[in-house]
Amino acid sequence: MHPNYPTEVTDPALAPAAAGSPTLSHDNFGIGARVTLAVMSADYAEVILGSLQKADATGLEVQTGDVSTFVAGREPDLLRYLSQLISAAGRGGAHVVATVHLSRGCPGEVQCELPGGAGPLRSEIVELEETGVQAAAEWALYPLEDTGRDGVDPDHMRDIYAAVDYAKAKGTFVKSEHFVTRLEGDIARILETVAAGWVLVGRTVQHVTTHLTLSINSPSAR
Repeated sequence: MHPNYPTEVTDPALAPAAAGSPTLSHDNFGIGARVTLAVMSADYAEVILGSLQKADATGLEVQTGDVSTFVAGREPDLLRYLSQLISAAGRGGAHVVATVHLSRGCPGEVQCELPGGAGPLRSEIVELEETGVQAAAEWALYPLEDTGRDGVDPDHMRDIYAAVDYAKAKGTFVKSEHFVTRLEGDIARILETVAAGWVLVGRTVQHVTTHLTLSINSPSAR
């Protein structure tokens, strides 16, 4: 555990709700993702639709559109779905690019009644079953904190550096590049790394987002 990440944080979901305000829980905190698959092969439609069918959506809300698939639910279910979806698309041997946008605690989320300044919500780090599919990824993390906490001025880079240190300890970190951090490894290990930064920052920052682009079977890979 990085020293900048708290080990003990009271879960706001367990605290008494203020009068007239919703009780916060993992079911109404706006935890979700959008994922887009790009498959560089003539049968791309079959690969994408087949991958969507193979991914286990138990416990999740899933809406697929012409640009992306929206997935909402608790972190373990959400990460399991993304891991299965992306690895299924990559197993056919075609070059696949997956773009993932994760968000939790957005005060403007359209599907929950989360008020501004509701506070953070504690979640646990997710572990996934290894997929056997290797990927390279570019990752960016955004702690969207406007005010200080516990007498400490807001410092988004503090949390970003702590998340990068977590990636180094996980063994998925390759290097820092312009605007992103490069990760490599099994799709499950990459998603675990990204979700850990997102979840751990989310223990003290209400609104956290992450962008992740994964490349599988790239013909230009080193």
